[in-house]
Amino acid sequence: MALKSTIFKVKLNIADMDRGYYGDHQLTLAQHPSETDLRLMVRILAFALNASDSLTFTKGLSSEEDEAELWDRSLNGEIALWVEFGQADEKWLRKACGRAKKVHLYCYGGRSTDVWWQQQQAALQRYQNLSIWQLPEDGLQACLTLVQRQMELQCSITEGQIWLSDHSHNVHLQPQLLKE
Repeated sequence: MALKSTIFKVKLNIADMDRGYYGDHQLTLAQHPSETDLRLMVRILAFALNASDSLTFTKGLSSEEDEAELWDRSLNGEIALWVEFGQADEKWLRKACGRAKKVHLYCYGGRSTDVWWQQQQAALQRYQNLSIWQLPEDGLQACLTLVQRQMELQCSITEGQIWLSDHSHNVHLQPQLLKE
C-alpha cells in the first residue's frame, strides 16, 4: 500500500520590509512521504521570501510534468517567477531559465551545498535571470521547532534577514546570496 502525503495547514503573516510586501496567507501543504520536515520549512521560507497574491505551489515532488516547485504565473500563462529548492541540476535550471522571466534557487544541505556550488558555479554564471541563495543549516535546524500540522507563523524580512516565529519560538536566518 502506498504511503499518503501528510497535510499541513499554515497561517502565514508576512512583513517583508525589503520588498514592501505585507500580507496574510492560508497555505495547505501536502508533505510527500519522502519529504523531510526540513524541506517543508524551506518551502514555507521560499514562499515568504517571494510572496505575492499570485504565487502558488505546484505538485512539486508528486509532479510528472516539468513544473517549478513554486511559481508566479500571469493570467495569460507566462511564468514570471520559477522557484526551486535544493541542489538543482544545471540542465533543469537551464530549462527553468528558458521558460521563466526570473528563477530563484534556494539551496540547503550544509557542506554539500558548498561542494555543489563549487562544481556548478561556472556553468550557472551564464543565466542572467537566475538567482541562488544558500539557506544556513543552523537556522533551518532551528526552524524544525516550528513544525506542527497546524502552524500560525509570523515572518519578518528586513535587510536580507528573516525572523520566523510562532507563539513560543523565534528563529533567525540570514540567507547567503551565491548568485544574483
